Amino acid sequence: MIYGFNSQYLLIMLVAMVLGFVTQGYVNSAFRRWSRVPLATQRTGAQVARAMLDSEGLHNVQIELVQGRLSDHFDPKAGVLRLSPDVYSQATVAAAGVAAHEAGHAVQHARGFVAARIRMALVPVANLGSQAAWILIMIGIWTRVLGIAWLGVIAFAAAVLFQVVTLPVEFDASRRALASLSTTGMLPTEQVAGARNVLTAAALTYIAATLISVMQLMYWIGAVRRN
Repeated sequence: MIYGFNSQYLLIMLVAMVLGFVTQGYVNSAFRRWSRVPLATQRTGAQVARAMLDSEGLHNVQIELVQGRLSDHFDPKAGVLRLSPDVYSQATVAAAGVAAHEAGHAVQHARGFVAARIRMALVPVANLGSQAAWILIMIGIWTRVLGIAWLGVIAFAAAVLFQVVTLPVEFDASRRALASLSTTGMLPTEQVAGARNVLTAAALTYIAATLISVMQLMYWIGAVRRN
């Protein structure tokens, strides 16, 4: 082992690279495929999101255009749903799925969805943990001051917990999106499968990232114990 790294860690990194490449490729492929399929109702992503928000009584949530590819997100602090150009102005199955998913996050916030509230509370802790963990672990291992290393492990664990909590939040947002698209008629039954395909592909990226983070956490726990 060199400074806490060994072949096991390199294997984890290799798995991370492969999973990242595969899942991101799947997302891009699914989005491209269903971006070529016009939405039968001819509603743009922004219109789909607006309709879903209004159906939930969330007339106060604003929708804005944000630059970047697949940079779509809901900002709970500002109460604004931001959609990328490929989603905001396009009337495609992919755009409808993504827009409804982000609207689902706005609904979660309004309804006080427990997992979403926990996730939001963990944001500052997770940010600090992801930034400080590696430094603390490395300093602790190099100096043999294991108290510092364990502090780093705890910080990294907080970041991993954030990712774990993110999973049910994302799954629930997709569930709400697909239910709304179906029940409100914004997406014909024959096109719901396309939206589900796009959202499933996106969910896999979260699952892969969480799996890799858990593996890394287990590795660092073992590394600190061995020192």
